[in-house]
Amino acid sequence: MRIIWFTLGGVSLFLAFLGVLLPLLPTVPFLLVSAFFFAKSSEKVHDWLISHKLFGTMIRDWHERGAIALKSKYFATVSIVSVVLISLLFGVKLMVIYLQIFVLSLVLLFIWTRPNN
Repeated sequence: MRIIWFTLGGVSLFLAFLGVLLPLLPTVPFLLVSAFFFAKSSEKVHDWLISHKLFGTMIRDWHERGAIALKSKYFATVSIVSVVLISLLFGVKLMVIYLQIFVLSLVLLFIWTRPNN
């Protein structure tokens, strides 16, 4: 089972790295999932991830206080608005856009009600 957890941790960590490079792909959720999977599969990789200069802070803030950095909140908001605007530009059906707006508004509500780090 450890190999499955480790593989899932690697995939989610890869997606987190992509999230740093691609503005519409989130980073923190994939980091949190990676930390979870590595905690179950590899203490060494989990410790490396938690102590990482950039990623470790985000994981520890969430784990210890349920906090999201203000910069991350703004970035998430811009990304979410961009997704809706891109959908409009590509002519996605209005029902789908309404669904996006509803779901992503709930996501924003969750993000903005978390404490800042």
